[in-house]
Amino acid sequence: MTTDWKALESKYYMFLVRRQPVVIERGKGTRVWDVDGKEYLDFTSGWAVNNVGHANEAIADAIAKQARTLLQTSNQFYSIPQIQLAQILVENSALDKIFICNSGAEANEGAIKLAKKYGKKHKNGAFEIITALNSFHGRTMMTVAATGQPHYQEIFQPIPVGFTHVDYDDVDAIKAATTDRTVAVMLEPVQGEGGVNIPSAGYLKGVRAWCDEKGLLLIFDEVQTGLGRLGTLFGYQSFGVEPDIMTLAKGLGGGVPIGAFLAKDFACAFEPGDHGSTFGGNVLTCAAAYASTKYILDNDVPANAKAMGEYLQKGLNTLMSNHEFISEIRGMGLLWAVVFNSDMSPAVVAACNRAGLLLNPLRPNAVRLMPPLTVTREEIDEAMERLEAGLVEAAKGG
Repeated sequence: MTTDWKALESKYYMFLVRRQPVVIERGKGTRVWDVDGKEYLDFTSGWAVNNVGHANEAIADAIAKQARTLLQTSNQFYSIPQIQLAQILVENSALDKIFICNSGAEANEGAIKLAKKYGKKHKNGAFEIITALNSFHGRTMMTVAATGQPHYQEIFQPIPVGFTHVDYDDVDAIKAATTDRTVAVMLEPVQGEGGVNIPSAGYLKGVRAWCDEKGLLLIFDEVQTGLGRLGTLFGYQSFGVEPDIMTLAKGLGGGVPIGAFLAKDFACAFEPGDHGSTFGGNVLTCAAAYASTKYILDNDVPANAKAMGEYLQKGLNTLMSNHEFISEIRGMGLLWAVVFNSDMSPAVVAACNRAGLLLNPLRPNAVRLMPPLTVTREEIDEAMERLEAGLVEAAKGG
């Protein structure tokens, strides 16, 4: 008898997400298959997680080997995969030290704590952090407070204080919001959840200059943009601006749950006991993340993301020229949004599901495309054909 997985989910799982009606059973590269054997091109990548594709052999081998060696040891002891991951990330970035945790929210929470400790030690107790409207920094109470989207905060009031939200892509707004209580500015180099919003030329450099002038820490939330998504290993490299603190997750593990925050030496204000985690730096996840990161570097995956991103942009622009209901295409690397002139996103996603293309309904009037960074030209061509079919069906009211 065939198991009704959707009915079981409804019975046992908290209703916290409106799922697409697809039960994914397995994946390989850019493709996944549902329990009925139907094949899809996955242009969601686990929400920008599967940067090196589904069932990547290097990651699978690392997990299998580590699972038979050691699964967990507390941070009371040294562990080799944790140190290997720390080394490869630090040596390939502009940061000096790292703390490894379990998720993007935890990485951002740790970065916020680090900034506050820095303010206590070096800036007369300054503790406020400026973030941007339409940002997204996580689901913990502190990162909900940091997120510049009021609808995430309203039902959880009172939320932690200490955050000021200003318009994204507006250096003057950051300057006007800065006070003697300000310790840091926290930004996504490209806002993902907020709409795939690309900053104008000079914005991040202007923020960097202001932080330098006022002695503020610059924190980049690279949970979505890190590990090649924008066409460079880290997003900051695409803009020529170095942060003082950077957070990573999503693509870091290639599919396993892991996060990290890195900092320059001068910003490392923590002392023993200030921060910690039972599972942070877990040997299994670190082994997987090391294998994924090494694969990205050894195969120059960011270069493929850049080239395939430019190719995908051409395909999306062709679709926009063919359909007047597409009002805008925006993105870079392999992170793109297609914006419509009406709230047709649910219909487009549903039609594309039927056509065999998985998309993310970013907004009622926008969908997001974030395929694995190993995607090929042929797969992009195929995805554009399926997206075209989905758009035509949705426009007809199908």
